[in-house]
Amino acid sequence: ALLIGLWSVWVSGVLLIALSLYATQRLPLSKNRIFSHTSFSDLDTPKITIFTAPAPFTGSSGTKQSLAIRSWLALSPQISVILFSQHHSAASFAKSFGSRALVESDIDFTFLGVPFFHSMVAKSRAFKSDIYVFMDTETILLPDFVLALNYAHNLDDDWLLFASPRDVPNFPFYLDEDGKHWLKDGQRIRIQEDTLGSSWQWSCCDSRMVIAWNNGVMPLHHGVLPPFLYGKGVYNHWLINEALSSGLRFVFDASWTISNIALGDSRRQSNCLVKSSNVSDIEKGSWEYDCNSHLAAVYGLSSLHGFNYSAVMKLVKCDGQYLLISATEDFLHTYAYKKQSLWKRDIPNCWRSKTNLACVVRTIKTRNETSGCSLKDGSVHTKTLKLSFSLESLLAITADENKTVVLTVAGYSYKDMLMSWVCRLRRLRITNFLVSSLDYETYQFSVMQGLPVFNDPSAPSDISFNDCHFGTECFQRVTKVKSRLVLKILKLGYNVLLSDVDVYWFKNPLPLLSSFGPATLAAQSDEYNQTRPINLPRRLNSGFYFARSDAPTISAMGKVVRHAATSGLTEQPSFYDTLCGEGGSTRKGDNRCVEPGTNLTVHFLDRNLFPNGAYLGLWERKNVKSACKKQGCLVLHNNWISGRVKKLERQVISGLWDYDITTRMCLV
Repeated sequence: ALLIGLWSVWVSGVLLIALSLYATQRLPLSKNRIFSHTSFSDLDTPKITIFTAPAPFTGSSGTKQSLAIRSWLALSPQISVILFSQHHSAASFAKSFGSRALVESDIDFTFLGVPFFHSMVAKSRAFKSDIYVFMDTETILLPDFVLALNYAHNLDDDWLLFASPRDVPNFPFYLDEDGKHWLKDGQRIRIQEDTLGSSWQWSCCDSRMVIAWNNGVMPLHHGVLPPFLYGKGVYNHWLINEALSSGLRFVFDASWTISNIALGDSRRQSNCLVKSSNVSDIEKGSWEYDCNSHLAAVYGLSSLHGFNYSAVMKLVKCDGQYLLISATEDFLHTYAYKKQSLWKRDIPNCWRSKTNLACVVRTIKTRNETSGCSLKDGSVHTKTLKLSFSLESLLAITADENKTVVLTVAGYSYKDMLMSWVCRLRRLRITNFLVSSLDYETYQFSVMQGLPVFNDPSAPSDISFNDCHFGTECFQRVTKVKSRLVLKILKLGYNVLLSDVDVYWFKNPLPLLSSFGPATLAAQSDEYNQTRPINLPRRLNSGFYFARSDAPTISAMGKVVRHAATSGLTEQPSFYDTLCGEGGSTRKGDNRCVEPGTNLTVHFLDRNLFPNGAYLGLWERKNVKSACKKQGCLVLHNNWISGRVKKLERQVISGLWDYDITTRMCLV
């Protein structure tokens, strides 16, 4: 009888549980799925690091950025800010916020000073933090930001959250001197959604989203992060989509619980490259936005176009309790957790109240606009990427205070060596360089890498994928392009340091090269014999030389170009035969010669400072870098070797390589 009684109790319990689950499934109260959790306002705030890239700190933009960053730091002493910038005023700007704001410039930037998002993310890993946040510098944060991150910090799983901006064209509030209280007309005020009135609206602007993730074990997504340009649209949507598709992290929308207030700017709104039910399509973009759109289309697991956020879990807060809601399920459920691990349970009676259910429904309905956000449709990624700069405007932007530019010329087969060369110059803080592309592919590649590139219409049209190395007919034609370009730039009033991409720079040679007076062309010597003069016939290397924009140099370079045009050889013999005379008839001493018609002096550079690829066997040394530094090399030419592959292998193996081909970033 006892056993029968226990059995009856057990059966009754099972039936009651089954009935409860059935009743739960039949609830018609909502079409949303809810994960219910307790409030975490009483927990300690995790260490939060906010990463951003400020615009120039002048005018209204500087005022908005200052107000925004003060609003961040006022939320918690656990918040610090990293400003990615190369601007000369960044340090003083950061100093005004105290020790919790720092400037970081050791990442990749475009020639216009725009940082690369993938480089920013990679650099963020060098900072110890519980939570990493990326956001725009003209965005105000309120205390709900910290509360939402406190909640997320206690999830067991690795996560990524995002919050869409709320555009506020008129923000009449300001912080007091201590940065602790908001004021309006001198009176303290607590800013809430209703405080802003009807002046704000939800925005789909990608670049102004708040995006954050925990310092966890799992990566954000599969694959690599493309070289998106920060602040130029697309990349946040791409990252969210990739994180969702990869399934490595729990992704949710915190737009309801984080007041991401974007200070109004119609110019910046026009750069969002999105569409939604309440934001008109933007018909005009720029090369930077086209680049990001192109990268989004060719990288990743799935297409962004038409992607809809309605399927993403939403974090809301009703009656002081955080809830994760899925608006795509047919039934209402609640979830509990063990230290925030999600697992289904029956709906507690408190959640069946009309008040709480109305809160959930109301919250969702106030944000229907965001579910229509997607990238701007169209064929942006199929368009030809083109800088909106002429050669003349690029020269004006990139030239240094002495009107000097460093010019290199490259084809697609040398694109990786080009980037290693660029990365090395960036490491040396040399920004006054220009790239001339020999083909369409190199031009497109350079634009996406943020380089100041121009396309030379006179370049040979059939060299894109040829192994265009020394001794080939292709090489002969390519070298003649270089002297024509140098002459063109000299005539525009700029001094030129021509450097091939296979010249590795240890130090900036421009201070020394600039010390040579007018009417002097300084060039590398190709002589490798240590005991012979360095200005012997045809030992002038046209892959590294410095030319001034003066009448004698321009006239002499014109002669070189005309001579090369009728020669069946490379331009290098034309340089020597024109400037030093055939057989070296106008040589002066062991390291000079003079072109008699223009009185231009050609100075052959000291090989200990500017060694060629065969001098002293430097490339064969066990530690090439150490040997060159000990000798005092300014540069080292990777020539006197046959074939592009061998040249590339030698440079990589030697350690004189500064570019990561996989991540498309400069090596640290």
